Amino acid sequence: MTALGWRHVYRWDLDKTYLDTHFESLRKLARIPFESPEEKVNIPGSAALLRELCADKPEEPPARVAIVSGSPTQMRRVLEKKLRMDGVVWHEFHLKPQWENIKRGRFRAMRNQVGYKLPLLLRSRAELGQAVPETLFGDDAEADAFIYSLYADLIADRIELGMLRKVLTRAGAYDEEVEESIGHLAHIDRADSVETIFVHLDKRTPPSRFRMFGPRLVPVYNYFQAALVLFSRRHFGSEGVVRVTRAFLEADGAGPDELANLFQDIVRRGHLPEPAMHRLGESMQARRDVAGEQEVIRKCIQRFGALGPARAYRPPAPPANADYLAMWDRFKARP
Repeated sequence: MTALGWRHVYRWDLDKTYLDTHFESLRKLARIPFESPEEKVNIPGSAALLRELCADKPEEPPARVAIVSGSPTQMRRVLEKKLRMDGVVWHEFHLKPQWENIKRGRFRAMRNQVGYKLPLLLRSRAELGQAVPETLFGDDAEADAFIYSLYADLIADRIELGMLRKVLTRAGAYDEEVEESIGHLAHIDRADSVETIFVHLDKRTPPSRFRMFGPRLVPVYNYFQAALVLFSRRHFGSEGVVRVTRAFLEADGAGPDELANLFQDIVRRGHLPEPAMHRLGESMQARRDVAGEQEVIRKCIQRFGALGPARAYRPPAPPANADYLAMWDRFKARP
């Protein structure tokens, strides 16, 4: 960290957010611990996107990368090697102490993510000692949308301690996890610091299911969509969009029309402001080469112009005080 601190904190989950991990069957689950770093497969574009986000910027403080994963601690060596292979630099790396949970008879904790992730997020925030803006990345396989939104409203001082106790108890957290969360919260300078929560739709959950969490949460089908939103919020320039698009094309094999359709989806959901798209379009016009990724982006810009009123941008409204007890019940009742 420099004397100026951090410019931004990017918090990432791993399985189904950064890595294309499959544990839908016992056979697939049993194979995961024996995979080598070379066998671990990225979600298309995830490594390129993370490299762009944490790239050095002249005369600016560095970005901080914090990883909180539900993978067991025994996976640390393999996962760290995989990240190094991807050229990713991180500053925090938390894995779930599953063996410790077994030894202590904390069997509920083996599957519960709220009581595991929330105290870690709050501890990390307290240790920063400053109100740094944040962007969080998760997926729709478990409870990332709920945990991240709860965390964002806690550090913004929109949730009372009594409500926090009730929510964590309802969500299955142990008493010590409740007290740990409250203890860390006491050392945090409250600020509305979470800019965006991205949820990778690995299970293809309809984006409408996440409306209860407000416009701060952006569901994305892939990281091409996320890259466009992050460009619009000035996390990197047009070159970053080009590099993420190139990585996505190489990894996924999707064609220009498919990516243009995904572009239309994120535009219709109101996440891309018109000035940013004009900025991206002007940058592409200035380029003389005609590589595949630039053709994809040019096609997207053309479609943006053709959408008309359907491209209306809906800027995130100030979050209201949410009823997280009701939200948890609704969230757990989803199909």
